[in-house]
Amino acid sequence: MCGITGVFSFNEVGRINQMYVVNATRALSKRGPDFEDFFQDYFVGLGHRRLSIIDTSARGNQPMEDETGRYIIVFNGEIYNYRELRKGLLRKGHSFKSDSDTEVLLKLFVEKKEKCLDRLNGFFAFAIYDKEESSLFLARDRMGIKPLLYTMDEDRFIFGSEMKALLAYGLRKELNYEALLTYLQLNYIPSPQTIIKNVFKCPPGHYLWVKNGEMTTGQFYEIKRSDREFGENLSYDHAKSKLVDLLDQSVQRRLIADVPIGAFLSGGIDSSCITALASRHVDQLNTFSIGYQDEPFFDETHYANEVADHFKTNHQVYSLTNYDLLSHMDDIVNYLDEPFADSSAIPVYILSQETRKTATVALSGDGADEIFSGYNKHYAFNQSLSGGLNNSLIATLLPFWRLLPKSRSGRFGNLVRQLERFAKGLKLSPRERYWLWASFNSKEQATRFLSGHSRNGVDVALYEKYRNNYLENISDSPDLNDFLLADAKLVLPNDMLTKVDLMSMANSLEVRVPFLDHEVVDFAFGLPVDFKIDGKMRKKIVRDAFRDILPESLYHRPKQGFEVPMLKWFRKEFKGELDRTVFDQSFMEDQGIFSWNETKKLRQTLHSANPGDAHAKVWALYVFQKWWGNYFS
Repeated sequence: MCGITGVFSFNEVGRINQMYVVNATRALSKRGPDFEDFFQDYFVGLGHRRLSIIDTSARGNQPMEDETGRYIIVFNGEIYNYRELRKGLLRKGHSFKSDSDTEVLLKLFVEKKEKCLDRLNGFFAFAIYDKEESSLFLARDRMGIKPLLYTMDEDRFIFGSEMKALLAYGLRKELNYEALLTYLQLNYIPSPQTIIKNVFKCPPGHYLWVKNGEMTTGQFYEIKRSDREFGENLSYDHAKSKLVDLLDQSVQRRLIADVPIGAFLSGGIDSSCITALASRHVDQLNTFSIGYQDEPFFDETHYANEVADHFKTNHQVYSLTNYDLLSHMDDIVNYLDEPFADSSAIPVYILSQETRKTATVALSGDGADEIFSGYNKHYAFNQSLSGGLNNSLIATLLPFWRLLPKSRSGRFGNLVRQLERFAKGLKLSPRERYWLWASFNSKEQATRFLSGHSRNGVDVALYEKYRNNYLENISDSPDLNDFLLADAKLVLPNDMLTKVDLMSMANSLEVRVPFLDHEVVDFAFGLPVDFKIDGKMRKKIVRDAFRDILPESLYHRPKQGFEVPMLKWFRKEFKGELDRTVFDQSFMEDQGIFSWNETKKLRQTLHSANPGDAHAKVWALYVFQKWWGNYFS
């Protein structure tokens, strides 16, 4: 797990950028605190920050050259099957000077070029420079667990693990208004867009070739709906058994490390499954969870404690006060180099910080919700396709739901909020229904938040092109697997995995996600819908497959998101800070990006008896303004 960056210059003008490689690399210091080094050629500069996980000796340092000196690699991630691949390369006559997966990846690329990607089981973003061919090859893992950003013009190609590395090259910072409009809806910016115009994220499962001043792209992996009918060829009981086997193999792969390893344990089904399997292979597994002293509605630690006791793990609970959470806000927001407003990043940051005191690697249960149907919206979407009297009644009562107070901070208010969103979605096409349930603002609402200048800056055709690409997997006659596939391509890499990567890397912690082994993912999308959801049970096959393994109490608890009590904060402890940033009329009008009238209405909603999702919208504006102050002001 590391930070990578580099520049490939096409001419003498582009070569000027090589002077920035050192500063760009050092901007990634938290991703790799253990070692730093650089490679310089006439037209190429590469930088690497290392977090030592496998072969922690100096032999594993990067940038790494092959024995001929022709190929040089900078690599971020882990290749879990590197030992198997190494044996195959040894049989073909290759020799190795290290025990690192980096050297295996480099030699596999020398052997197979881009076809090497099909052989890899792991998560990664890497770049390999070929001196003889004068080309640069880059790739990002199948699911988008590791980030890879780039920009290119007639003079040079620049890449990095984070935006802060690219900005260190002195890029012209021009706001991307299409990305801003998307951000105001989703609270994050999906690939290939970024908040800076002409800077892009390499999509998951893609690679890039740069040669002769031109870039070509390719896709080596795509999640697909399987044509297999497991309902006919594989019984439900057999499918449960196969899932446990696949996941156990995935966990075992992710236990490979030369440093201390542990697991996040929230007390939910997903992290409990991972803990159950990991504890089979690790004596006294270290597990970690956080709780909320001041907010029992959000606290899950008693469930985590039960699981830890059941599997006899060495469990550590970090019980946080609201002050603890608030005291980390600046550190978290200031680490962001692009607006990202998933507020659950706050507990993930603190959990990562505390975990890093004991372990360098942690397993997590991320990904299960998106591929096996774990969210309320998945149940809602499945229910919306069934028709019936209940749907008609809920839709008819939409005016009533609009009148009732809505809030995420209490069970009744949250139920009303969900009923209103469900009723609205029933009136839309499947694609528009998905977008509504994935968003905090509609396109029309988000547009109203923009100033006239910002609205004029939006290329509507380009915005719609990106949006249609995000929705392309939802057919006119969909089933739940269409909806899950959209989540796996939109929400998972751009929100959930981005959050975990940023917050863990801010604390020099590597997080591994067994549910997103591509063998598990491919299996999941080969299952029929009724294996995943049945009546009111979400993640049916996961829950049933582990029912005899996990404590029974986990099956009688409501699903609790990894949330924080932001509404309460924004009305009390954080009110002054918001007044100085989000709700400063003079600043906002001088800045010229947002509409003050709409922002003022949002403040009124926030402090009303019917706040709905106002806190999430305020948080998005706050994160943007803090980012703007750090990078534009």
